[in-house]
Amino acid sequence: MSTELTLTHRRAADGRAVLGIEGEIDMSNSELLAEALEAESGPLLVDLTGVEYLDSAGLNVLFAHVDRIELVAPPLLHPVLTISGLTRLVKLRPSQ
Repeated sequence: MSTELTLTHRRAADGRAVLGIEGEIDMSNSELLAEALEAESGPLLVDLTGVEYLDSAGLNVLFAHVDRIELVAPPLLHPVLTISGLTRLVKLRPSQ
């Protein structure tokens, strides 16, 4: 059984692609995240504001795209993003 995950594609005011994510990212649905990231070409803002849980499977998917993503994340996710080393490779914006 897959954990609930909602993915939305939109454009920011500057025209950049944004992938909004809500729910929990884990091994059961990380492939959906991978497919959503691969569906967008070029620079991508990944908005994790609505993410309540992120495990190593989700981190692996994000690491595969460090060359073109920027993250927006809630304070809840900052420790896991920092400890994993992801914040040394991508820009992290705090959520509003």
